[in-house]
Amino acid sequence: MMGMALMTLAQTAAAGTSEEELGMMMTIVKFFKEGGAFMYPILIVMAIGIAIAVERYIYLQLVKSKNQMVWKKLLPVLNKGDFRQALNIASNSNAALGRILAYGLSKFSQGKRHDDLEMAMEEGLMEVMPRLEKRTPYLATFANIATLLGLLGTILGLISAFTAVASVEPAEKANLLSESISVAMNTTAFGLMAAIPLLLAFTFLQTKTTEIIDSLEMASVKFVNVIRSARPLEPKTRPTAQQ
Repeated sequence: MMGMALMTLAQTAAAGTSEEELGMMMTIVKFFKEGGAFMYPILIVMAIGIAIAVERYIYLQLVKSKNQMVWKKLLPVLNKGDFRQALNIASNSNAALGRILAYGLSKFSQGKRHDDLEMAMEEGLMEVMPRLEKRTPYLATFANIATLLGLLGTILGLISAFTAVASVEPAEKANLLSESISVAMNTTAFGLMAAIPLLLAFTFLQTKTTEIIDSLEMASVKFVNVIRSARPLEPKTRPTAQQ
């Protein structure tokens, strides 16, 4: 009897949960339909923005991990003074830090001055930065577009509402106007619901990009200091035969 009672309670709870979820879905669908035609452009803008945010997050995570792996490989080689092997590691790497250090090592192997080395690395950093910042500013633009579309939908909805109540009896004007205004405000609410997450994603990705650029600059400074303090590894020579 106790087991049957527990099973009945579990089934009742599951049915209640499904009914709550169904009711929530119906509320969302009703909210979306009552918002009018401007809800669809806002939804498209939101979907594109989320796709860009996810792609940028994955890309920046990969760049960060690759940079750390390359630096762990290069630092011991640089400390030993084996710049030829360091150049091979940096050139064969597809990491952003590897490309920057390859610029500097190539100049150093050509016997250039330290100033030329630093300028070459700055050139490499300027080449990498646009790839890190690519498409991230679109998120702020999409957030503004979603907000403006919501406001535009609300304004057009209010115009339609006032036009509709102009020919209605005075007793029904208040109820009809309040219903029309509540429906027209749905687009503004949905526009803000789309804009706020996009702005948060923009701020987060911008901060993450700045951190990666700062780490690249720090690694470049450390690289120049190591180059200045380390002595090149002398090639091994065969001992001459004594006569």
